[in-house]
Amino acid sequence: KGTIHLFRKSQRSLVGKLTHEFRLVAADRRSWKILMFGAINLICIGFLLMWCSSTNSIALTAYTYLTIFDLFSLITCLISYWVMMKKPSPVYSFGFERFEVLAVFASTVLAQLGALFILKESAERFLEQPEIHTGRLLVGTFVALFFNLFTMLSIRNKPFAYVSEAASTSWLQEHVADLSRSICGIIPGLSSIFLPRMNPFVLIDIAGALALCITYMLIEINNYFAVDTASAIAIALMTFGTMYPMSVYSGKVLLQTTPPHVIGQLDKLLREVSTLDGVLEVRNEHFWTLGFGTLAGSVHVRIRRDANEQMVLAHVTNRLYTLVSTLTVQIFKDDWIRPTLSSVPIANNILNLSDHHVIPMPSLKAVDNLNPVTSTPAKPSSPPPEFSFNTPGKNVSPVILLNTQTKPYGLGFNHGSTPYSSVLNQGLGIPGMGAAQGFRTGFTNVPSRYGTNTRGQP
Repeated sequence: KGTIHLFRKSQRSLVGKLTHEFRLVAADRRSWKILMFGAINLICIGFLLMWCSSTNSIALTAYTYLTIFDLFSLITCLISYWVMMKKPSPVYSFGFERFEVLAVFASTVLAQLGALFILKESAERFLEQPEIHTGRLLVGTFVALFFNLFTMLSIRNKPFAYVSEAASTSWLQEHVADLSRSICGIIPGLSSIFLPRMNPFVLIDIAGALALCITYMLIEINNYFAVDTASAIAIALMTFGTMYPMSVYSGKVLLQTTPPHVIGQLDKLLREVSTLDGVLEVRNEHFWTLGFGTLAGSVHVRIRRDANEQMVLAHVTNRLYTLVSTLTVQIFKDDWIRPTLSSVPIANNILNLSDHHVIPMPSLKAVDNLNPVTSTPAKPSSPPPEFSFNTPGKNVSPVILLNTQTKPYGLGFNHGSTPYSSVLNQGLGIPGMGAAQGFRTGFTNVPSRYGTNTRGQP
């Protein structure tokens, strides 16, 4: 009973929606720092790309791609802040946490695509190696290293911090961990820095800068230009090896798989739930990762018919909520029915089949429609049969074999001779059961009747 609008309100375009959401994020002061680092990052990327063109160094280009990846990580951090501000909606009932998972997956995949592009360019350079100018090679290396480390250590990027710890170690981390154990065996004070494993982003920044420094020295000493291509291949392989485990982990989250490290805990909790009072069965359980560090799940619980549904629901939720934050539990009572035996006298017409069951017989077709030679319906349009046999049709009287013996089955059936015409008149169409048949039961208080005929009456 409100105002009737004749014209619908025009919907926002995609650019308008993005602008509205960006203003929502920019209103938070925590995002100002990220926006400032993003602006500085764009300036650094512009200078580095110009220096890559002037030096003709593909190794510096591969290292610049790490700075572009830092820009993607800053965008992912902004998306993480936006997710915390948004509330679940009817369209996204589980919230918007999967957006930051998608942002991490896209950033790591783009970094791997950049590494593949570097490998392709390096393979072409091996055939014709150009001259490398080292004027701004070392300057670009230290500028990129300083900004990358400053960005990684100044901003707490929650999605990438979680993925770097939860994903499997890269081959670069494993080799550095072996070297770190040897160093820490000599100098134990360095164990807090190198062990248990270093940050993969910091590690690849330092390793890439070290490769560029070696390239600069070898080119300055021996004019060995091929080492630039070799350094580019090494940086590309390190980038690919570092980003691949993160892509696999975030991809499994997008596929709604159960994390391997929580399967044992989930099995333990489900066994505890199955032993609760009133619980008969726990089935159709499904648990998946909703976001980074967030589990969702659904389970069906079958309980006894005399159990309290609310009490069982509270106990099940209390057990599983310690591990599964978003949980759906469906309680249903046992649906099996115990058969009951009746002790009251049975009515007289309980076995009267004529009152309860009607077995209709199909109407017989007219004899005129049948061919007396083949006993099949004659079709005027169809040609005559190619072969015909002297088989008796409907116009030939059937031969009935008389059987006057009575088989002692104990049910009182009389197996006498009954013509087919009398069978069809009964309306049942069961040969061997005529009008003079009886039906004997084990009940003493039920008269032996079949239809309207009494036992022994014609």
